[in-house]
Amino acid sequence: MNKQRRSMLKFAPFALAGLTNKPVSGQTDSANPVMTPLFFDVRVYGATGSGRTLDSPGVNAAINAAAAAGGGTVVFPAGTYLCFSIRLRSQVHLYISQGATILAAASPLPGQTTGEMGGKYDAAEPKTAYDAYQDYGHNHWHNSLIWGEDLHNVGISGPGLIYGKGLSFGGWIKGERRGDYPIYEAEQPGVGNKTIALKNCRNVIFRDLNILKGGHFGLLLTGVDNLTIDNLTIDTDRDGIDLDCCKNVHVSNCIVNSPWDDGICPKSSYALGYARSTENVTITGCTVTGYYQLGSVLDGSYKIFPPGENIYRTGRIKCGTESNGGFRNITITNCVFEGCNSLSLESEDGALCEDITISNISMRNLIYGPLFFRLGARLRGPKDSTRVGVLRRILVSNIVSYNSEASIGNILSGIPDYPIEDIKIANFYMQHKGGISPEQAKIVPPEDVDKYPDPGVFGPMPAHGFFLRHLRHLEMSHVEIAPMAMDGRPAVVLEDVERADFFAITAPTSPPAFALRHAGDIRISLSRAAKDAILGRVVNETL
Repeated sequence: MNKQRRSMLKFAPFALAGLTNKPVSGQTDSANPVMTPLFFDVRVYGATGSGRTLDSPGVNAAINAAAAAGGGTVVFPAGTYLCFSIRLRSQVHLYISQGATILAAASPLPGQTTGEMGGKYDAAEPKTAYDAYQDYGHNHWHNSLIWGEDLHNVGISGPGLIYGKGLSFGGWIKGERRGDYPIYEAEQPGVGNKTIALKNCRNVIFRDLNILKGGHFGLLLTGVDNLTIDNLTIDTDRDGIDLDCCKNVHVSNCIVNSPWDDGICPKSSYALGYARSTENVTITGCTVTGYYQLGSVLDGSYKIFPPGENIYRTGRIKCGTESNGGFRNITITNCVFEGCNSLSLESEDGALCEDITISNISMRNLIYGPLFFRLGARLRGPKDSTRVGVLRRILVSNIVSYNSEASIGNILSGIPDYPIEDIKIANFYMQHKGGISPEQAKIVPPEDVDKYPDPGVFGPMPAHGFFLRHLRHLEMSHVEIAPMAMDGRPAVVLEDVERADFFAITAPTSPPAFALRHAGDIRISLSRAAKDAILGRVVNETL
C-alpha cells in the first residue's frame, strides 16, 4: 500500500468531509465523472455550533442537500447546535460527533406563541377520529426535535449528545416539575414533545446515541419496520424507547434510566388509524432502571434518589398498555432491571399477545415483584371491532430478583371468562423483603377489568410470591421464593386456575405455601414448599 493511500485511510471516514462537501468540477465523461459529496458538514450550510444562534435552518439545509445528492451522511462536528424541528429524509444518516450536542431550543411557554429566538417546533398533525384511543403524545410525530414520516434507509449515530432541554415531557401531572426545567404544555402549538419520532418508515438504524431529558419519548417509533437500535444511553423523564406497531426490531446493549415512566416499551396502539401488531422483536443486553437522578447516568455519577423522595421509579420493560394490534414473537433476554417496576406483559385493548420468551434476567431493588402479566378489558378502541384479546404461550426462565418490595409480588391475572393460557416459568429465584402481616393474606384483590393495568392498581397482594388468577395451563419448576423476614402470607395463591403443575418449588411452609381458593387439576411434586399432591377440584384449601 503506497504512502498516499495509507494517509487517506488514517483520517477516514470523517476527515474526508472537508474535502468533499462540494462537488468537484470537471468533465462529465466516464474518465472524469462529477463526484458526489460523501459527507455534509452542517456548518457549511449555515449552522454555527455556538449554542447561541438557531442552527435548525442550517441542519435542515444540509439534510436536504444530502437527499438531493441521492443520500449521504450529515455530520455534526463538535459544538452545540441549538435547534427546533429537524426533518429527516430518506437515504440520509445523521452523525453526531464526539463533543457535539444537538440542543432542543426552549418551547413556547404557556401564553406565548414562540419560543427561543422567536422560533417554534413544527405543528402537530391535525386531530383524527382515533386520537381518543391513545394519549396525545402517541398521535403526533411532527412536533418533535427530530422527526420523519414515510422514509426508508435512514439513521442516526455517533457518540455526541441529544439534549431535549426545551421539550415538554407530556404534562402527565399538571404543573409537575422535573428539577429546574420549565413546564411546557404538550398540546400548545409550537411546543416540542419528543426527541426522535418516526412514522411509517423502514430500514432504520439508531446506534451509539446519548439522549438526556428526551421529552415525552426519547424515541417514538410507530409503524417502523426493519429497525435496529444499538448501544443507546437514555437518561430521561418519561419513556425511553417506544416501539409502536413495529416489525422486525432488534434492540441491544442499551441503558435507559427513566424514573417517571417506562424504559423500553413495545406497544401496539391505534395511532396509525388501524390495529397493527408489534412482532418479531428482540430486546437483549439492556439495562433499565428508575433508580437514578436525571442526568446522573449519563455523567457517570449514578446518584440514587434520596430516601423517601416520591418518585415513580417505573423504568421497566413493558409490552403495553396501548395494545390494540398485539404482540407476537417477542424475545427479551440477558437484561438487567434495577430500582424499577416489574417486567410487564399487558393485553388491555384487544391485543393478541402470544409467543413470548423471557430469559436470563437479573433484577435488584424492584418496587413490585418481578413479573406482571395482565389480560384485561379496558378496550380502548373502535367499539364495533374491539374485543378482549388473549395472552398465551409465554416462556419465562432463568430469572433472579433480589430485595424487591414485599407488599405486591408477582401478578399473573386474566379476567373472568378470559384466562391467561400456556405459561411456563422455570429457574426462578425471588428474594424479597418480607415482613407483611398475616392480615394481608385475607385480601381479595379487585378484578378491575377495565382499569389502567399496573401492579399498584390491584393494591396489596395476599401472596408474597405469586398471585395467580384466571389462568389455564401453568407450569412452574425450580422456583424459589425467599422472604428476608418472616411473611404472614402464603407464597402462592391460586384463584380460578385450571391445570397447573408445580415441580421443585421452594418456599416457607409456615404459613402453608399454597392457598388454593378456586382451582382444578393441580399437581405438586418434589417440592420443599409442600408435600406431593394430585388434586381435582379444590376450594379454599391450603397445602
